[in-house]
Amino acid sequence: MKARELRELSTEQLKEKLAQFNLDLFNNRFSAKTGNSAEKPVTARSIRKDIARVKTILTERAKA
Repeated sequence: MKARELRELSTEQLKEKLAQFNLDLFNNRFSAKTGNSAEKPVTARSIRKDIARVKTILTERAKA
């Protein structure tokens, strides 16, 4: 997701997105370790970047 799209969401929605991204990352890592991964390795990187975007926005809102 783009940062612009994430900034339009409420704080509660961002927390839900963060939980979903963490679950997606866990599932991606789990499937990679078990050998059932049909996904690209780039997927984990994009999920980590999305998590960082959400955390950055939440931190900005907490400081404001």
